[in-house]
Amino acid sequence: MIILVRNIDRSIPEDEVRRLLEAHGKVRTFDLVMDKVTGLSKGFGFADMPDLGQAMKAIEALDGQALGSLRLRVKKAASSSLLGPNEPRPKTADKRKARRPPPPRRH
Repeated sequence: MIILVRNIDRSIPEDEVRRLLEAHGKVRTFDLVMDKVTGLSKGFGFADMPDLGQAMKAIEALDGQALGSLRLRVKKAASSSLLGPNEPRPKTADKRKARRPPPPRRH
């Protein structure tokens, strides 16, 4: 299951959020979304937890938990229903390759 973790304090590194999730079960991947321009965290990320039961326990345990100066908001990501049970979330680089270039701007 793909889990959306929102409201992450921007000073918290990716590995700290991953460790927090791993306390509740196996985490296949965790991707903290970064701003392309600044290189800083956008305050949310996606975790791929292959075991549905562990994923649900992680959601219940972590939703509303304080981390840094903020309280996390954790829920099932809408896109998780599009992936099969053994398919990891595609990495950002893979998605960029598949994206078409934007249309030209009109002035």
